[in-house]
Amino acid sequence: MGLFGNKKKQDKKATMPKEAKNVADILAKGTVEVLDIIAPSYVEVDFNHIKIDSKYYRTLYVVGYPRYVSANWLYSLITYDHPLNISMFIYPSESKAILNELKRKIAEMQATIEGDIKSGKVVDPTVQVALDDALALQAELAKGAERFFQFGLYITIPADTKEELDSVTKEIDSTLSSLLIIAKQATLEQEEGFKSTLPMFYDKLGVWRNMDTTSLAMTFPFSTASLTRNEGILYGINQHDGSLIIFDRFTLENANSVILGKSGGGKSFLVKLEAARLLMLGVDVIIVDPENEYKTLCNNIDGEFVEFSTKSKYKLNPFDLNAESPEPDELSNKILDLHSLMKVIMGDISPSQDALLDRALVLTYRAKGITQDPETFKFEPPLLEDLYKILIGMESADARDLADRLEKYVQGSAAGILNSKSNFDIKNRMTVFGIRDLEEDLRPVAMYIVLDYIWHRVRRGDPRKRVLVVDEAWYLIKNKDSGTYLHNFAKRARKYKLGMTTITQDVEDFLATDEGRAIITNSSLQIILKQSTAAVDKITKTFYLTGGEKHFLLSAGVGEGLFFAGQSHVGFQVIASESEKSLIE
Repeated sequence: MGLFGNKKKQDKKATMPKEAKNVADILAKGTVEVLDIIAPSYVEVDFNHIKIDSKYYRTLYVVGYPRYVSANWLYSLITYDHPLNISMFIYPSESKAILNELKRKIAEMQATIEGDIKSGKVVDPTVQVALDDALALQAELAKGAERFFQFGLYITIPADTKEELDSVTKEIDSTLSSLLIIAKQATLEQEEGFKSTLPMFYDKLGVWRNMDTTSLAMTFPFSTASLTRNEGILYGINQHDGSLIIFDRFTLENANSVILGKSGGGKSFLVKLEAARLLMLGVDVIIVDPENEYKTLCNNIDGEFVEFSTKSKYKLNPFDLNAESPEPDELSNKILDLHSLMKVIMGDISPSQDALLDRALVLTYRAKGITQDPETFKFEPPLLEDLYKILIGMESADARDLADRLEKYVQGSAAGILNSKSNFDIKNRMTVFGIRDLEEDLRPVAMYIVLDYIWHRVRRGDPRKRVLVVDEAWYLIKNKDSGTYLHNFAKRARKYKLGMTTITQDVEDFLATDEGRAIITNSSLQIILKQSTAAVDKITKTFYLTGGEKHFLLSAGVGEGLFFAGQSHVGFQVIASESEKSLIE
């Protein structure tokens, strides 16, 4: 029966696109076969390369290997920054035949050495080394501890031009030479070489080298990063090789970390576990908690839980200055920080209002006698109501508009948050700031104030290791000014032995901002837990994940994900003892 030999298939043909109809017509007439359609226009086989259509190819085969190699010694070739087609051919050999051949070779080498000794010549060291290796291999084969194989390694280099082909060939040859590997071009056998590196298991070259099991295992270009150290805390189990991930974040370029994952993926459990283990190593932990999730852990380990709300007894004044150890530009930096805070409170403001606000902040401090002179920093700092009064006194429409936006925080429902003197200081090794009882729109303001307070407290405190956890960081990232502040916090934290942990479940919004991506860039430790299908593509692009890693994140269970530490990353699973679980939950 023909390809379109019945009425039903003819009806289907009528609905085909025009191009498909033409191809189908040609096939029906029998003038062209399928092979003619998929085959290249022409193939040109030259002395030391092959050209298929407009693409050039050159095949190299390996003839010499180093005596000693380490695991994954072909990694530099596999990760070379140019597409390569690499084929490995492995043929098992019978041990009996190999033992007989080894016996003959050993006898030859022993005879050579004895002949040199009798004639008074110096024994060739290469022959002596080869004899020692052969004797060791003979013993391993006889015991059955090793098997013998024939191994072929071929590399085909594709290029768009002849010049590029020559250039890449030299670079590949140099890379192989650095590994003490000797490669040759398949001269006059480029067609056979090209076929040998196609995914069809056609070994047309047949250039093999004897290898035992151990040596052959070393050639496999697959490895897993080991993140087991002699110091640090346990994060989980390496799912690639079953080893423990024991790591000290303070040994990296910076101690910042970022944790991304969907709701229910195990983010909070991991952070609580890390906090409890860090405390045992003498690291102080400070947590900004929007949902009061860390209250149980805080109470169980005798930490201090600071409930931050309009009716709370704890108060923080954002106008406080560091009078104990001020920096040269202490007041200027504080005014800039307050400028950003006011933008978070007020929302968008015009350029004229921006300039007016800056002038009002300077006048607010000046009204309290505080100037750029560090001696004046000991005076009582102003409150938010002082700024409100300054704006009212300016008697302009812009100033009145700004004052109206502040009125809620001075005389309205949110007056208890900002307009009070500070009455709290961090003294406990674990301090949690809970802001769950605040309205949704007040949480970014409260988080900003708490972060600003922590920053100034860390700068004037003892230089000891601390970790700051900012949960649900998207509250700050969604506002450009608070997002910029959080980014600057992450950049400067390293100078004061502070590591910032940024956690978010709103991954798409976090990665969509410049500030969010910059925070990830400034975090040497990155943990990605189970992801939703909506966010996984953006994460794959941001972290350059493979298809397998992408699938792993989609199918991961609770507490499973990818652990990035510097240049290494592995799949991992969080583990905790029963006593730790009871402490956390």
